[in-house]
Amino acid sequence: MGVSRTHKVLIALMWLFATLLVMDSARAERLKDLASIAGVRNNQLIGYGLVVGLDGSGDQTTQTPFTVQSIINMLSNMGVNLPPGQSLQLKNVAAVMVTATLPPFARAGQQIDVTASSIGNAKSLKGGTLVLTPLKGADGSVYAIAQGNLVVSGAGASGGGSKVQINHLSVGRVPGGATVEREVATPVGQGEFVYFDLHETNFGTARRVAAAINSATGVGTATAVDARQIRVKAPLSADERVAFLGRLEELDVIRGQSAAKVIVNTRTGSVVMNQAVTLDNCAVAHGNLSVAVSAETPGVGGAPAAIDIRQEGGALLNVRAGANLADVVKALNAIGANPQDLTAILQAMKAAGALRAELQII
Repeated sequence: MGVSRTHKVLIALMWLFATLLVMDSARAERLKDLASIAGVRNNQLIGYGLVVGLDGSGDQTTQTPFTVQSIINMLSNMGVNLPPGQSLQLKNVAAVMVTATLPPFARAGQQIDVTASSIGNAKSLKGGTLVLTPLKGADGSVYAIAQGNLVVSGAGASGGGSKVQINHLSVGRVPGGATVEREVATPVGQGEFVYFDLHETNFGTARRVAAAINSATGVGTATAVDARQIRVKAPLSADERVAFLGRLEELDVIRGQSAAKVIVNTRTGSVVMNQAVTLDNCAVAHGNLSVAVSAETPGVGGAPAAIDIRQEGGALLNVRAGANLADVVKALNAIGANPQDLTAILQAMKAAGALRAELQII
């Protein structure tokens, strides 16, 4: 028995609906990727230490007296007293600053990675060992103790006045090199409320996050406080709150459209823009380069707008596309416009009101 026309239409509509659902889910992001829970944050740690065991590539102690002073103090704490006025000529020791990140909910005894960076004139930290170094927080309290062998990914060699180096040799890392000695209290919400802080300020995203939470847990659970924060009513018991927040973090939310923005890096000549950037009618002349952008009303057949670029002594380049900044930048790059020309043109477009975006130059 054949399939009726009505059934075919219904099947086509079902396929279309399923396709739209897939497209929406592909654009959706998890709540944990859009926001973080207020109060759940990292804490930075720092300390001063010594790296020993270097193969003659340490600090030149005549130029770094703090390295010699640190060695004398360390030996004194170990019961080794040097004669007054003793001059040390060390080549296998380097003074370093040790940094680490204390993650939220870190417990005493947990191990974290540390990074040791030379602060003297050591040539290389490769093969060195970081000796016992206390790591302090912003309040001056010790939160972790670091020690271990450095891992330096670079390599280098010198001789006969020549030098070859790959990557950076004055910074090393000790995986799991610090042991947490003191915990930092990390409260998850105050009372019955938990707050989600968006990574990017956006009223549309905040509204959609609140709507997604209310749809999953019940109306009135979440309220958008402003464009950055969403207040959520959560269970009071610890186990129920953890399960509740874990479920919320997996919710899919479609991010609201960001403000139109163009980022220009004058050092590298790169231009990055988002999809909200548009361009009005304008004509630009810069040196021997002229740009004309026209967003004409499409006629019969929907004729697109044209972007014409002329360069003195060169051929005419015609780009048949919509009047948007992406086409202009592509055309300018095609004829070899340098970063200075591109930056000047974009600034002029912004000043004339033709560039419908925020222009940020870094």
